[in-house]
Amino acid sequence: MIQTFAESGLQVDILDAIQELGFEQPTPIQAQTIPFLLNSRQDFIGLAQTGTGKTAAFGLPALHLTDVEDKQTQTLILCPTRELCLQITSDLSKYSKRMRGLNVVPVYGGASIETQIKALKKGAQIVVGTPGRSLDLIKRKKLKPHNINRLVLDEADEMLSMGFKEDLDAILENTPEEKQTLLFSATLSKEIARITKKYMNNPEQVSVNPRNTAAENVSHIYYMVQAKDRYQVLKRLADVNPDIYGIVFCRTRQETKDIAKKLMEDGYNADALHGDLSQAQRDEVMHRFRNRQLQILVATDVAARGIDVNDLTHVVNYNLPDDTDAYVHRSGRTGRAGKKGLSIAIVHSREGRRIREVEKVAGVKFTKGTVPGGKEIVTKQLYAFIDKVTQTNVDEKQIQPFMEAIYEKLEPMSREDLIKHFVSAEFNRFLDYYKDSRDINVSESNRKQEKNGPKARKTRTGGGKIKFSRLYINLGTKHKLNPTRLIGLINETLRSRDAEIGKIEILKNFSFFEIEDNLTNKLVDGLIGKKFDGHPILVELSEAKKAGGRNKGNRRPRTKKRR
Repeated sequence: MIQTFAESGLQVDILDAIQELGFEQPTPIQAQTIPFLLNSRQDFIGLAQTGTGKTAAFGLPALHLTDVEDKQTQTLILCPTRELCLQITSDLSKYSKRMRGLNVVPVYGGASIETQIKALKKGAQIVVGTPGRSLDLIKRKKLKPHNINRLVLDEADEMLSMGFKEDLDAILENTPEEKQTLLFSATLSKEIARITKKYMNNPEQVSVNPRNTAAENVSHIYYMVQAKDRYQVLKRLADVNPDIYGIVFCRTRQETKDIAKKLMEDGYNADALHGDLSQAQRDEVMHRFRNRQLQILVATDVAARGIDVNDLTHVVNYNLPDDTDAYVHRSGRTGRAGKKGLSIAIVHSREGRRIREVEKVAGVKFTKGTVPGGKEIVTKQLYAFIDKVTQTNVDEKQIQPFMEAIYEKLEPMSREDLIKHFVSAEFNRFLDYYKDSRDINVSESNRKQEKNGPKARKTRTGGGKIKFSRLYINLGTKHKLNPTRLIGLINETLRSRDAEIGKIEILKNFSFFEIEDNLTNKLVDGLIGKKFDGHPILVELSEAKKAGGRNKGNRRPRTKKRR
């Protein structure tokens, strides 16, 4: 293990470039990986979280070992998203800026394949690509991986979770057996283990974080409120943090669109990132976010994969993800480069159990926060504005021609009146909005009353309990259905996020879920003729009480059609 980059053995051109970038001491994954890759052709597995410096860990040795006189592709780097592809390319270009004759080419979907083909023809010693576009170029014989020395699988767990298993298998089968394979992942899942067993030979394994735990310099806070108050919490958090620069994670595309639209309509510097955007629209949003022209980016987990921004102050979980690993990935986007970060969860009054689960699995400790009230928010905004005014640079030459008229207009005012008008002009909006603001925090007593979940729930129109219907759907894990995607399907079909959804059971070939009875007909009718990833959807009212028993083995349960 090395203590400094200077003792790594990297060539001088690379050391000079990374020194200019401010690289001094390697991160743990870099300290263990770089010397190994410089001195060994053995396959390698690196287990480390997002933001730990994996790109430099595999990228610096790849640059060092590249023969710049040979224009053929020597290293192929595969990653899950276009954003990460471009980020890796950008980083490698910075590290190699003093290496003459070296060419790094990114290939990804959503951009002109002809342009990428031209770039490959000019010679590309290192190619960074997404699996789909890389395989397309291989089939066209434009990307030639048959003689590569190194194959890097970055964020391998994400590529598999996004459905690139078949593409990866096809690419790996087109690469030489004697190459060195490097696999980097946050987790070591069964599918990752399958790849290592099938395509890797006696790999060396380095684990920086043995468990999928969250970063130590990230604080975790949850705010417990009623579901209807989630958006109010988000607004108050943005208002009490005038310099917020963060990502808000939502479950579904529709929710992402809705929240971003509300924020923009309410005057916040926000925008959305989701799967319905064209590549040009995604590029525009990410350009503005990286340049801090946007303060808040509202995104789904899938759309946010590959975003690499180091200075995020906040990550806000508008909904907790169903997968704890997803929470770790989300929270790991803040608190980077030695800085402090804040991961916030806005939870429903009956989600206390989920907080405990995340704490246990991710190895974090949540603090219960108090949603700020109007007085606290206005005070914070006022002080932030005063600080901004006092720190503003004054250009005497530019404002001098106007000063005489300004003095004349303000002369009747006393110093005290001037300050009052000055503050009121800026803050009347906040003062009016928050003057009668209510306390939206859920007390422990309310939480205890509701801890039994659906059995304690009231209807929105009165004091009775909500009646649930149990439905069968002909989709399961085989069709890549999970609770998040099922909830998204329900919300999109009903065009609402207000539906009460009860227990969800995802099986291999089909699933069960509960929904409030008065929405059953609307949901069933709305799904008629629809498809899920190309598979026709069938939803029926189920008579079965449980998925087990006589339906064991995933046999189709008895159902009756809803009239």
